[in-house]
Amino acid sequence: MTVLVTGAAGFIGFHLSKALLARGEDVVGFDNFDPYYDVRLKEARAAELGKNARFRMVRGELAADGAFAAALADKSIDRVVHLAAQAGVRYSLSHPEVYIRTNIIGHFNVIEACRQRGDIKHLVYASSSSVYGGNDKLPFSVDDKIDKPVSLYAATKAANELVSHAYSHLFAVPATGLRFFTVYGPWGRPDMSLWIFTKAILEGKPIPLFNGGEMRRDFTYVDDIVAGVIAALDRPPAAGDKKAAHRVYNLGNHRSEPLMRFVELIERATNHKAILDKQPMQPGDVRESFADIEASRRDLGFEPKTKIDDGVPRFVEWFRAYNGI
Repeated sequence: MTVLVTGAAGFIGFHLSKALLARGEDVVGFDNFDPYYDVRLKEARAAELGKNARFRMVRGELAADGAFAAALADKSIDRVVHLAAQAGVRYSLSHPEVYIRTNIIGHFNVIEACRQRGDIKHLVYASSSSVYGGNDKLPFSVDDKIDKPVSLYAATKAANELVSHAYSHLFAVPATGLRFFTVYGPWGRPDMSLWIFTKAILEGKPIPLFNGGEMRRDFTYVDDIVAGVIAALDRPPAAGDKKAAHRVYNLGNHRSEPLMRFVELIERATNHKAILDKQPMQPGDVRESFADIEASRRDLGFEPKTKIDDGVPRFVEWFRAYNGI
């Protein structure tokens, strides 16, 4: 059978599709190649995936009525990994309508298509560490409340979790939500800090440090995230004990690293000194993220392996090669 991956031309979707193909799965990708960032990067990822005969790409818009259902109609698909979304906290301040359309309506169209088919064994979908909002308790646990989002992006991801639980309860759609923590690595997005910092440092330009650089993040290497997604995909939740067949897990590195240490590793990997541009805290941002992965370890066997000391140089090496530096 075949796995359908939405957002297959995106950062995580690309790496997941490669890993699924490597273990012998057939993969159908679904992506709209949105110009939120340089489409040439998405086309390059898709071209890499297209080298494998067991990969097919379908271009379409998730928020368009019937588009996703039509993509599934003539294909022998039994599992769906839904990664397509409008990302970015700051972009949601100026383009809120995009987040409602893509993240809310798009997610609904995916899960409704799974319900209508009736033969989807498992829907795995991307949530985000952003759902924890202004929570002060660290590390963030899946048992914590998520009712105080500080960005519209976070609110859409929390809403997707609620909709998924309701669909699982009412229509027996097995679903697992995965809260990703600051994913980074080769083929990453140009709007993320690692790309922005590396590019600026190599060009001798200032790097923006919000909250004066007094931030901490649970940076998680993309290969570890992909391992967690596949572990979840292979373990569809079961209903029972008055619980719906719906689970939510954190996928993080279980290390809260200072942002300045992240910058120092980029400096070391590029052999260039950063010019620091310290700026105030941005609306919708949080000072610290830190994943409690106890449930992920217990239920999924999830165990992150890559420290930023190793992951950052790998990205810089890829960045130089991709950009011909």
